[in-house]
Amino acid sequence: MSDPDALGARIDALEMRLTFQDETIETLNQTITAQWKQIDALTRQLAELKERLQHAESNPGGPGNERPPHY
Repeated sequence: MSDPDALGARIDALEMRLTFQDETIETLNQTITAQWKQIDALTRQLAELKERLQHAESNPGGPGNERPPHY
């Protein structure tokens, strides 16, 4: 049979590995959540900029498209 001390040491090692893996998974989860929030914000910003560009292209007489006075 196995030595009880050796078995206890193996269990301790497994528990430490499990704790480390739990911490790593939680850190990765937080990182992924933060990245998705940033992706969502950038997606909304891109959609807004696309809408503004389409609006500017459809209204060529707007103040942003006037020729400067020196032309």
